[in-house]
Amino acid sequence: MSHSHKTFLCISNYFKGAAFLIALKKSNNTVFLVTTEKLRESNWPHEYLDEIYYMPGQDLDWDLDKLLTGVAGIMKHTKIDAIVALDDYDVEKATFLRENLRIPGMGQTTGRYFRDKLAMRMRAYEAGVLVPPFSALFHDEDINKFADTVPAPWVLKPRSEASAHGIIKVFDKESLWHNIHELGDNRIKYLVEQFKPGDVYHADSLNLNEKTIFCTVSRYLATPMEISQGGGIFRSANISYGSEDDLAIKEANKKVMKAFGMKNGAAHTEFIKGKEDGQIYFLETSSRVGGAHLAEMIEGATDINLWAEWAKIEDAVSKGKDYKLPKAKKEYAGIVLTLSKFEHPDLSSFGDPEVCFRVPLEYHAGLIVKSKNHERVIELLDDYAARLSNGFSTVAEQEKVKKFH
Repeated sequence: MSHSHKTFLCISNYFKGAAFLIALKKSNNTVFLVTTEKLRESNWPHEYLDEIYYMPGQDLDWDLDKLLTGVAGIMKHTKIDAIVALDDYDVEKATFLRENLRIPGMGQTTGRYFRDKLAMRMRAYEAGVLVPPFSALFHDEDINKFADTVPAPWVLKPRSEASAHGIIKVFDKESLWHNIHELGDNRIKYLVEQFKPGDVYHADSLNLNEKTIFCTVSRYLATPMEISQGGGIFRSANISYGSEDDLAIKEANKKVMKAFGMKNGAAHTEFIKGKEDGQIYFLETSSRVGGAHLAEMIEGATDINLWAEWAKIEDAVSKGKDYKLPKAKKEYAGIVLTLSKFEHPDLSSFGDPEVCFRVPLEYHAGLIVKSKNHERVIELLDDYAARLSNGFSTVAEQEKVKKFH
């Protein structure tokens, strides 16, 4: 294979991945971006992009046939060597294009393991990875058997939404069936799962040639589900290196990546440590860098920029050359983040020397802290969460899922 210049088509419905795009261009490539017209005025790194193409609408509004026609038009004069999805919701679009244009990379079958929560659970279970008891909503008898044999509470989860969006918690069989009937024909787009109380962790990894070459394990101090359903302050911090949980979750993550067919790239995978039995259960995964500025948090702890290293992996794979991960440090970092009642909140009072990043989003208040001392990180996150709750935080009502991926 040639080590020369390649052409990448990147897809993102959301403003993210600037470090990825920059690193890809600095590796002597042509970089195209397809995004939504709604992000035309966003601060994309234009000097590192050869062309930006805009689609009308956002995400589910996109006409995939028109997307395919547009990309095929580009290919009349420029060969596209690789397609990369920068966000969860772009995975289907990228796999659709790869399949139709016969471009190497993750196809639609493998892509489902990183988007469809039912496919994830079935594959993980088959591979011997612990998962909470679950059932599809296809067959009434299966649902009744689940409800009669698996203790409540349960959660109804959209199969292809991101994070905790659209989850419905129910406490008895009558409520379960009431919600299923309310879903109507959309019931097939959900699954039901036993709700297991416990601590939720995320493993953020880089993978090359079907092996996990980097992985940092962190714990949500307030889980995405708690935030989405009750409001509050989002917090996460990486856990002690070499601890029992660190080793167990890294091992579980390796099993998931192997079972799901992850070859190259970034992944964000969530697990729960059951409060009752202490076991590690798989929750969900995605073939992307974690959202909510977790990448900046991990960089604070390790000096590894997941976006940039992912780009370098894609570059190396496309050119058939070797990739070497930079040496990672083993320190600690954490993030605290909330919706803010102020468009541009003044966080100048948060002046501790451990602050290494301030979230730049409008109507958000957030900071990342780093330290060689894990306890100091947790101390700061607890203090900042209380202060943000008192002076900045607001709550947005969770919208019902109206369109499904």
